[in-house]
Amino acid sequence: MSVSTTAPAPTSGVSALRRLTATEFTLFLRERVGPIWGIGFPMGLLIIFGSIPVFHRPIKELGGLTEMDLYVPILVGFVLAMLGLNALPLALAAYRERGVLRRLRTTPVGPVRVLVAQLIVNATVAVVTVALILAVARLAYHVTLPRQFVGFIVAALLAAAALMCIGLFLAAVVPSARSAQAIGTALFFPMMFFAGLWLPIAQMPSVLRHISHATPLGAAVQAFGDTAQGHWPHPMNLVTLAAYTVAFGLAATKMFRWE
Repeated sequence: MSVSTTAPAPTSGVSALRRLTATEFTLFLRERVGPIWGIGFPMGLLIIFGSIPVFHRPIKELGGLTEMDLYVPILVGFVLAMLGLNALPLALAAYRERGVLRRLRTTPVGPVRVLVAQLIVNATVAVVTVALILAVARLAYHVTLPRQFVGFIVAALLAAAALMCIGLFLAAVVPSARSAQAIGTALFFPMMFFAGLWLPIAQMPSVLRHISHATPLGAAVQAFGDTAQGHWPHPMNLVTLAAYTVAFGLAATKMFRWE
């Protein structure tokens, strides 16, 4: 009898998570931050950069790499940062502000599944968008795919984990959705600078390069660049991403408020 009463629970839990994830994905598509800035904007930048002839000329100072070779890894980081620093904390902070998380605590669904569903949605969108960027860059603009593909996947997973843990931490401590959006944006642009969006990391002064290597996006783009040249990502970059994941993940777990 004990087996028959406990066996259905896991199935119902998985079913509830599946339905909740589908709902969260529908809501994600209705919002402007994720679809426009997390998907449309980096794809638009890729097309714009790819349409500029000078971006396809090898640069002697960069070892024969083209501007497109440099910007594709940066656009991958752009996607992960926009989803992790803006879309994720904005949605969770809005739920808490509206009392959704508090009400879910009194239901069998529970608020934890909302966090899991949000992470699944953002991770899925990140995977699809990154794959699309790599495919368009390769097929339309002849950018070489990462030659060390396993290393690229490892670096991308760590980068996504680091940025989403930072996003969870923001959602844990901000008082409102507006604050989440403002702080996420304030973090996003400096991180993109140190990722090389405006000035390639290799051309930065020494001090800025050291700062770049210590940021999650700077470490991620450096790791992506290593894999593009056929090398395994530098261990220090992977350690940096893992450190951000652990530190902000633990902080978010301890400080997250449901109401």
